[in-house]
Amino acid sequence: MGILDWFKNRPAQFDPDRVSDEMIRGAVDKAIALTNPRLKLLPHCHKRLTPSVETTIEFLRALVQSLPAARPLSSAVWASDPALRAFFVSPSDIPAVLGSSDNLRTLFDKFPGLDEAYLVLGMALKEQRVFGIALHGGMVQRDVAQTSVSFSDHRARFCGGDDSRLRRVAGVGVYEYLLAQALSEIGEERVERQELQASRSLIRARLRLLQQHGPGLGSMFGDAPAAASEQAGLQAQLLENERQLEVMGGSESVLEAELECLKALLDNPQRYLHVEPRHLRLSKMNVVLDEASTEAAADVDFCFAELRGSPPMQRAFVLARVARSEVPAPQAINFADASRYL
Repeated sequence: MGILDWFKNRPAQFDPDRVSDEMIRGAVDKAIALTNPRLKLLPHCHKRLTPSVETTIEFLRALVQSLPAARPLSSAVWASDPALRAFFVSPSDIPAVLGSSDNLRTLFDKFPGLDEAYLVLGMALKEQRVFGIALHGGMVQRDVAQTSVSFSDHRARFCGGDDSRLRRVAGVGVYEYLLAQALSEIGEERVERQELQASRSLIRARLRLLQQHGPGLGSMFGDAPAAASEQAGLQAQLLENERQLEVMGGSESVLEAELECLKALLDNPQRYLHVEPRHLRLSKMNVVLDEASTEAAADVDFCFAELRGSPPMQRAFVLARVARSEVPAPQAINFADASRYL
């Protein structure tokens, strides 16, 4: 199976409810295919890699199962949902975010009978120290040091037809993120050792595809996937990449070092990703309030992810479910206006 095939039918590659021998074998094959197919030339490669993959799978299962239930995401419930009021400045921001998600549109287009979809809503969280007015014991105090929070850069790229499928996609996304980190470290090691010069460009091509081709954590939390034309170019490179890697020679010691790098990462996935629940008690102005405050407050819960790889990143996120009717129709091109700029 080539590298491009692993980006198809992602939900079938991971099941958080049941670990099977087939799933473990598939995860081992994917780790080899996405890093360096020549690793399989090493003696007992699959057997040596299996315990590390099993460690990562258990990490993924615990992570995915610990995520809270999906919450309704709708402009109609914005006024009554304190969390949505904290996440979005106005109810009109919700359909704008949903309408910008190509993956969500594709999901609804692919399944016309699907009335509701599930997604991961990722957001940038900014915490800022400010001075403001606070109410304590019925007394107004001025110039009180406070923490103000804001949410921005909303993205909805992990999508599924139901809760189970969404969690499967999220699990695969984390696994691909870890493999991308292993690939990055392998490339850095080769640069330092000045070995296999021709192979380094192939590694970079594989890394670009892994980061840009589909809904990995990079595309969910960071930049959008590459444009269709760029992805087509990367796919052509990777087809040639596959051919060259199959025939390229290389010392066994280099492959051993790459395998050990991959094993070390999969043995310690928690070093590269940490997810924790966050709870904030917020005022209507998104100011963090303590328990002693008598000001009207709302409890806001979400998850906070810290990606510790390269590049490091921190994002807030929630699981959400959204009705098809919440996604606005795509804007039609006004050819009359466009012709004026030709």
